[in-house]
Amino acid sequence: QVQLVESGGGLVQAGGSLRLSCVASGRTWSTRVMGWFRQAPGKEREFVSGIRWSGPDTYYADSVKGRFTISGDATKNTVYLQLNSLKPEDTAVYYCAATDSRRFRVSDAAEFTSWGQGTQVTVSS
Repeated sequence: QVQLVESGGGLVQAGGSLRLSCVASGRTWSTRVMGWFRQAPGKEREFVSGIRWSGPDTYYADSVKGRFTISGDATKNTVYLQLNSLKPEDTAVYYCAATDSRRFRVSDAAEFTSWGQGTQVTVSS
């Protein structure tokens, strides 16, 4: 089991920036991909971005491409999500997740087996 702890959420005005962090502990050697998801009130959890340690390979949902940047340090079991040019529709609880999936650019939440508790991001207009 992998334990994940997110930090860095907060309240920001539209156009602003935030940086989310996620630290993994436990059976981290089995993790191949770290991902970020988000869930807004009344909506389903959606994929935001992922990073595969081997490569590394990074990928994004179309809604955040060009605005968000995922990065990480596998030796520190830490992944970051830089959120720039934030919009009110980016308001959500952001979750860090981990998987040992070998699927190319895995983005299905059902394939991620470990989840953090989430961090709230609120963007005011």
